[in-house]
This record gives sequence, structure tokens and C-alpha cells, in this order.
Amino acid sequence: MLKFKGSTKMKTFKQGIHPHDFKEKTEHLPIKKSQPPQKVVIPLSQHLGAPCEPLVKAGDEVKLGQKIGDSKSKISAPVHASVSGKVMSVDNAIVIQSDAQNTPDPSMKPHGELNSLSAEKIRSIVREAGIVGMGGAAFPTAFKISPPADKPIDTVIINGCECEPYITADHRMMLEMPDEIVAGAQAIQKAVGARNLIIGIEANKPDAIEVMRQKRVEVVRVKPKYPQGGEKLLIKAVLDREVPSGGLPLDVGVVVSNVATAIAVNTAIRSGLPLIERVLTVTGNGVKQPQNLLVRIGTTFADVISQCEGLTEDAAKVIMGGPMMGVTQDTLDVPVVKATSSILVLTRSEAKEEKVYPCVKCGRCVDHCPMFLVPTRLASYAEHDVNDEFDDWGGMDCIECGSCSYVCPANIPLVHWIKYGKMKMRQSAK
Repeated sequence: MLKFKGSTKMKTFKQGIHPHDFKEKTEHLPIKKSQPPQKVVIPLSQHLGAPCEPLVKAGDEVKLGQKIGDSKSKISAPVHASVSGKVMSVDNAIVIQSDAQNTPDPSMKPHGELNSLSAEKIRSIVREAGIVGMGGAAFPTAFKISPPADKPIDTVIINGCECEPYITADHRMMLEMPDEIVAGAQAIQKAVGARNLIIGIEANKPDAIEVMRQKRVEVVRVKPKYPQGGEKLLIKAVLDREVPSGGLPLDVGVVVSNVATAIAVNTAIRSGLPLIERVLTVTGNGVKQPQNLLVRIGTTFADVISQCEGLTEDAAKVIMGGPMMGVTQDTLDVPVVKATSSILVLTRSEAKEEKVYPCVKCGRCVDHCPMFLVPTRLASYAEHDVNDEFDDWGGMDCIECGSCSYVCPANIPLVHWIKYGKMKMRQSAK
């Protein structure tokens, strides 16, 4: 696993860790609107669930906010054009050349005040807007806020923890867009019929806690540790309820949504604008001018980084997301998608790969696993394709937070192998 600079100074907690957060570069920088791109690349799968089928073909003219991909599956989310212009190609992604006009699609219209909307109408708006969980999981929000009748929801928790190192986008949104967060959260609350609405924020963001409390919503201050923002862990911290193994938050009467997702819900209701842009953090010592930016979906990393004065000479590794759960990219042509919370660029000295040694049976991965698993055993089962044992030992409950790999003195890529094991389990279930 990548051992990013500062890891040797970490404080550790049983069932969690506390790496240095590295947020000082951007936590005080206001969100800026990025320049509209000349070209966007819109993947047809930006979410968990079924990928979309294209609704356009090469040569078509499209408008800003027009639906260009959709699926009949219940667990999916449509995709939309984030610029107006001409469709250049259609494959696994739809490439659109902008006409620089940003001509809006006529279907985008306000839906009225929240008190005039039924729960079913809210779910329909969210579904048509293509909204997904924007904290990283990218689970289709319309499905999440459509609980079955036998699973009543009493509480909605809005996740404002942002425990991943380096990332400050959610923090800035809480400071700059609290009204939009509350309005979107109340829409989610109405959609699921919950009595209670709570915003969970880590104690190391006192300014955000103060701002959100001024909006007369219940704010719970939670301990700043990683991965506090995992929804099952947040439910435990806020409500002292434990989601059962293999279960979902709705099994304990809860729906958890990210602050950015709440804003997207409010935007869709108030203006009819689908999810075609998002706030993300561009940071790291490999970027000349770190920033928090509002970026159109489909903008390439190259375009985004160019608006941050480009890369430093010793830039070595580009990660979509943070250092714990992010995914390394091998090209800057990759597009920003709905789940892109950050673009992190590390230098050569920070991105040094460590030599992997045999397991020393120290038990650190067990001590710090937030899901109370045995990561080293799961990794071994996965590596040797022992699927039944992997499942019996709770491999599918892993939230892929990376805590085990982070504390492993042998530098074993535990999460890599557990992800592999989960993939094999999903394939065998088909």
C-alpha cells in the first residue's frame, strides 16, 4: 500500500486510525467555479448498479442538462450532458464537443416548493436528475430513499465527517452552502418519512458545526477518527445502532446521505438541474495551486489540473479520491465523475512504494479494523480463491477503508486482496 508522508506520526485507535489529515492546503479556500470545458467525457456507468444505455448517437446535437443515457434497472442512475454541443463518439462513454453556448435543455424546470411535493414526486425528481451518493460510494439515491414498506425509516443522517485525509470539499460546502444542505436533507427526510434529521460532523470542524447549528437542525459532534464517515460507523457513533452483518442502514431504520448529495437533491428540486457538476478538492504537493472547485462532470483531470496552475516538476502519482480509499490513475485524460471528491497529486518522495514482507502475525490489522474483521486471513483466502471461507469470515462486510493496509508493518496490500475476493464473490453470485 502507498504510505503517504506523515504516516509514521499517526495516532491509532482500536477499530480505527488517525492519520495526519493534510487539509491545511485547502480548508480555508472558498469554492471557485471552474471554467466550462471544451470537451467532456461522460461515462455511461458512474454509479453502483446497472450501466446506462446511450440515448444519443455520434453527430447528435445535445443541450446542457439533456439526458443522454439511462437504464430500466431499479438500481441505476441516468447521465446527462454537462455542456451543450455535438456528440463526437459513443462507446462506454459519450464524448461531447462543447459549442460554448451552454444552451439549457427545455426539460429543466423548477419543481416548486418542498411542501407541495409528495414523497413519490421527490423520488422521481431525484431519479431523473441522476443523483447518486457523492461521498464516494455512488449508490443511486432514488433507490436509497425508496425503502420497502416493512423497513420504516425514523432517522436521516447527513454525513459531514469528511474523514479522508487531504479532502476539504464537504467542509467548504457546509460553510458556504448550509441552506442548500438543509433544504436537500429535508427533502430526503420527507421522501423516506423520517421523524428525525441529524447532521454528523467531526469535532475537528468547529466552524462547520457552528454554521450548521445556526440553521436550527440537530448537529451531532463525533470523534475525529478514520473512517468515521463510513455510514455504518456513523450510525453507531450518532445513534448507537449497529447495522447487522450483511445488512443495510435501513435495517436499523436509518438513511445516510452525504452533504454534497443533499445539495444535489435541493438543486434538482429548485432549478430542475440534474447532477452535471460537483465540488471537488484538487490538492497535494504535486499541484502548484491547490483549490476547491465546482467542476462539470466529464471534465478531464488534465483540464482541472491546468486550472490549478498545473503539476509540479516532481509530481509522481495522481489519485482520484483520497490516499486511503482513492484509485491511482495512469492518465490525466480520465474524466471527473459523480463520485470524484478529490484529485490528489503526490510527489516522488511521498509516493514511494514500500517493499512487501510476509505477515508477522502482529494483529494490528485486527485491532484497527472498524468492522471487527480479520483482514490478514481474508486477504489470504482471497489470494488463494478460497471463496467459501472468505464469505464465512465476513469478507463482504469489508468497507475497503484501507485502515488495515495502513497499519500493516509488513506492507501487505490487504485491501487489494480483499477487494479481489469481493469481486470474485459477486461474479460467482451471478
